[in-house]
Amino acid sequence: MFDAVKEEVCRANLKLLQFGLVKLTWGNASAILREEGLVVIKPSGLDYDIMAPEHMVVVDLDGKLVEGKLRPSSDLPTHLELYRGFPGVGGIVHTHSVWATSFAQAERSIPCYGTTHADNFHGAIPCSRLLSREETESAYEWNTGRVIVETFTEAQLDPLEMPGIIVGKHGPFAWGGSVQNAVENALVLEEVAHLAWLTEGLLPQAGVVPDYLIEKHYKRKHGPNAYYGQK
Repeated sequence: MFDAVKEEVCRANLKLLQFGLVKLTWGNASAILREEGLVVIKPSGLDYDIMAPEHMVVVDLDGKLVEGKLRPSSDLPTHLELYRGFPGVGGIVHTHSVWATSFAQAERSIPCYGTTHADNFHGAIPCSRLLSREETESAYEWNTGRVIVETFTEAQLDPLEMPGIIVGKHGPFAWGGSVQNAVENALVLEEVAHLAWLTEGLLPQAGVVPDYLIEKHYKRKHGPNAYYGQK
């Protein structure tokens, strides 16, 4: 069962490797089947060199195994919490990509310094607070998801307009309407983090993009009046 979704999720995980967003086994991608209440996710610690669609794991929204012989990613509780908190999301990606993780380790949001960023993320990409000792020692991965949803709730951010975050001292999570969209957003998140680092190296006091330019670039690609690309 679910062969097409398993193939899609496997392909998404392999794209992370192809794009240089993961090393060793440091990353995962998942997709949700909302009508069925099921999630398909990469197995924990599986080498990308041998990864195949039949290795993908199917669980319900409580994390109970439905199909598969391997243990699901250890980040599964984070994915499940994000799917519960962000109803429009269809796929999620987590990596430890270099530039985005650098901002996470510095506990800094990624400023919107240019239109490359504004084309894909509607403003600065937020950095979440650190998890407390209690949150870390009890249900760590679940609390990671809770902190992400908390960040979006407190800042009144739309997860579909801001399809990613960096978790303080941890790393980036990205999502989208599908798992392929999530991979693309993870790639863009990494690229704009790199660009931000280079920008600050060239001009430490660089200014961010004016709001009107963010609006122009974001809305020409997204929303009812978008005109970028083909119909």
